[in-house]
Amino acid sequence: MKALSVLTDYLPFVYTERDCELLNTFHGDSSCIRVPLQNAKKLIPNLPSRAKIWVDAEIDGLHQAIQAHEAFAKYTQGFEHSDKISDPQFQAKPEARIVGQFVNSVLDAAAEVNPKLISVPQLPIVSDASRNKINRELAKAASKWASEHAQIGMILPIVFTHANQYSKKTARNPKVAQALQCFEAANAKGVWVVDATLTDQDGASTLDARFRALIELHQELSSCLPESPSIVAGPYWGLNLVLWARGIVRYPAITLGNRYRYHLPGGLAKKANVRVALDPIKRLVVAKPDLAGWLEESLKRLPPTDPACIEFSNINENLNSLWLGDNRDQICKVYRKWVDSIAVAPVAGRALTLYQQLSSAYVLGRTLGELPEEGPSRRPERVAQQLMLLCL
Repeated sequence: MKALSVLTDYLPFVYTERDCELLNTFHGDSSCIRVPLQNAKKLIPNLPSRAKIWVDAEIDGLHQAIQAHEAFAKYTQGFEHSDKISDPQFQAKPEARIVGQFVNSVLDAAAEVNPKLISVPQLPIVSDASRNKINRELAKAASKWASEHAQIGMILPIVFTHANQYSKKTARNPKVAQALQCFEAANAKGVWVVDATLTDQDGASTLDARFRALIELHQELSSCLPESPSIVAGPYWGLNLVLWARGIVRYPAITLGNRYRYHLPGGLAKKANVRVALDPIKRLVVAKPDLAGWLEESLKRLPPTDPACIEFSNINENLNSLWLGDNRDQICKVYRKWVDSIAVAPVAGRALTLYQQLSSAYVLGRTLGELPEEGPSRRPERVAQQLMLLCL
């Protein structure tokens, strides 16, 4: 099977015109970019013309259709029979004709913006098998549509909504089997896998087992899919990079200076905290007044010539201006530098390169005081520690 042809390994998710600005500044060489159908006509003219566009109609937002934001609800109501697709009773006994009309409505709309790739309409994974039938029917209908649009490739979304859906092998086995069935039914060219509830910088002790289970899921999925199709993982902050560096997935999905996680579409957006990327310890922190005190204390503990001292000093000097804006430029710059530093290593050495980077971040973080963060992520080394142990 032909893999997605991209020049760069990471795959940006673009949602807004501000995202377009950041992409053009920091990731302008991206050859494949994912955009939501709802904003595609507005966003695509602002993206690099040479890039392949992957359009996602965000059908996974029907997972929470009752609580959906008014604008998103109005958007999905524009697809024929969307009310049926979000109805649990219909999901249990889907009618192929109605599913087909819905899928045609979605994919016809997506095709209007001339993408190279379109997501197969799929509902998110739930803990039981109640959506297996509807997702298989959606995949079959997408394959039928795609047979008449050979110039467009199909990407199968596999969106998890709870850690218990993959935390144990007994839970993973049926999910992997279902994914394989939908992949084959859709005649897809690749898959996109994400846990919509995972923030991989929380530092919680439960994340250790959860990370390992998610890695095992990707390994099992990769081993069973035919002819090694392209697998996209994330967006996350670091777990996507671990999966990529180890060669388990082909493309780490990234956001552009935001929280570096995936939110199901349609929910009410909360005002985001302004964050700062602390490159020496490979993590994001909330930009708040208390951070200045932490930076000043850290500077006292570090030799003046230490690169971390220089980095922290620069952030401290610009902290007031950083939290007055959205600071996404600084985060994107740091993240691009991080990705590039891994990408330049030989493919076989990327996991070791990432391990060494995270190990250095861990050792440095251990020498510093607690961050003004909430929960277990107060320890500066916590994020690097959890990701480091997964690299080898």
